[in-house]
This record gives sequence, C-alpha cells and structure tokens, in this order.
Amino acid sequence: MFTGLVEEVGTMTGMRRQGEAMSLSIAAKHIMAGVQLGDSIAVNGVCLTVTHFTKEQFTVDVIPQTYRNSNLKDLKSGSKVNLERAMLAGARFGGHIVQGHVDGIGVITGLHRDGNAYVYEIKPNTRDIFKFLLPKGSITVDGISLTVSDVGEDKFTISIIPHTRAETVLQYKALGDTVNLESDIIGKYVAHLLHFKDSSVAEREGKVNESFLMEHGFV
Repeated sequence: MFTGLVEEVGTMTGMRRQGEAMSLSIAAKHIMAGVQLGDSIAVNGVCLTVTHFTKEQFTVDVIPQTYRNSNLKDLKSGSKVNLERAMLAGARFGGHIVQGHVDGIGVITGLHRDGNAYVYEIKPNTRDIFKFLLPKGSITVDGISLTVSDVGEDKFTISIIPHTRAETVLQYKALGDTVNLESDIIGKYVAHLLHFKDSSVAEREGKVNESFLMEHGFV
C-alpha cells in the first residue's frame, strides 16, 4: 500500500521488451536505502516488484496486463518517473490509500496557471472512473495523491502547488501527454458492496434504491 506522496523522481536507464512484457531499470538515490528483493515500489503510480538492484538503480518486470492498462509502455531511456516505496506500518499517512493498481489512463487536455497554482485538465480513457470522481475527493495521478478540483462531462481538473509540480514528473508533462489514474479505493469498495447482491436479494431488488439502502442499514 502507498500514500501517493512521491519520494523521488527517478530516471529510466534501460528497458527490454518482449511483446507486451517489459523489464525496466530505473536510477534513483533516496529510495534505494534499504531496498530488498521483492520490495514493492510505485513507478508512476503502478505497484511493481524489485527483481534486481544495485546501489544506484533497481529493476522491475512489467507483465502484459500492466503494459496494456498503464502508460509505462510510453517510457523510454531517459524518461522521468515518480517513485514511492510501500508505506511502513506506523509511518505518517500524508496522502490517501493508494494500491498502485491503475484504473485508466488520462490525457492532459488543458494546463494553465491560477495564481500560484498549476491547473491540469485531464480526460480519462474510460467513463467508469467518473462514478468515483467528485470535487474535493481524492485521485491518484501518476502515483501522486491529489484533490479533484472540478468534474465535467468527460474531463476533470486538479490544482497543484509549485512544490508538488517541482518534485514530481508533472513538471515534465505537456498537453497531450498521458498519466496513470487510480480511483479512491474506498469509493470502489462502497460501490461494489452497494451493487453486490446474493440470489435472494437479486430476486427482490432490481436496483439499488432508497428502500434497499434502508433495509440493509445504509440509511
């Protein structure tokens, strides 16, 4: 589990592809302290497992499912990536619960300044993500825990402070670039529980409505 607080921006030093499978080598400094084989590291918000490491870099494997559902396939030698180690029990929890399981890819369709804030407009590649988006709710963008500013028909916006931009790969992003998106896990679980019915409930209830919620103690 992660918190969405990026610890370091790493640099891609190598990549091997075999079809839709990849092996990525990433140079880093701060996060290499105490790294062990099998550790989980979020790379642009994708939870990956360390398969090899030295003092200066680590290697992770990317399976076809991850390749297809994230923007890791767009990386090349020299690309910058957000890095976060899995959180420690008892550590300060500064962001929100992040699994490192990408729900979709977004395209940056707008970028402007609003005072000291940088405002990014993002268009997801799936409509499913919108049921988990609400103003002032949480969203993970390339592994960064951020607050949703506004939600439109097919886009949403985030506003970030200069420090967040300077310490993450967002400083390198431009119009048309892609970002990995992960919805708030709490919202996903609530939606799943509300729509999950055993056979007896399914026979009595055709949809989730007020009476269904009252009967099952939600209201």
